[in-house]
Amino acid sequence: QVQLVESGGGLVQPGGSLRLSCAAAGRTFSMNAMGWFRQAPGEEREIVAAIRYTGAISYYADSVKGRFTISRDNAKNSVYLQMKDLKPEDTAVYYCAAAPSRYITTRLSDYNYWGQGTQVTVSS
Repeated sequence: QVQLVESGGGLVQPGGSLRLSCAAAGRTFSMNAMGWFRQAPGEEREIVAAIRYTGAISYYADSVKGRFTISRDNAKNSVYLQMKDLKPEDTAVYYCAAAPSRYITTRLSDYNYWGQGTQVTVSS
């Protein structure tokens, strides 16, 4: 059974940092683009960041540029999202996803494997 399992979410004060991890099991995703998405209450799921299968190229939503960093370790079949300078508007459930393509895509419909999500709450 293929699984993507996120971890690392939690409650953090504004200006704080968190590192999300996504571990894949059941198959290797070293040849797949990976992405992080988030969904706030009452909002649509949106892309946060994505990374090419090699890890050499990444994409960031404008709202997180300069604050978030996506990375991957294909040897560990894992992808990460380092988040710093967190803001209350970053509060959401964060999802890891894998696309069939090797190359970055920002469309939700292009991702066919999803994790269960991890809650990130930014509040004082």
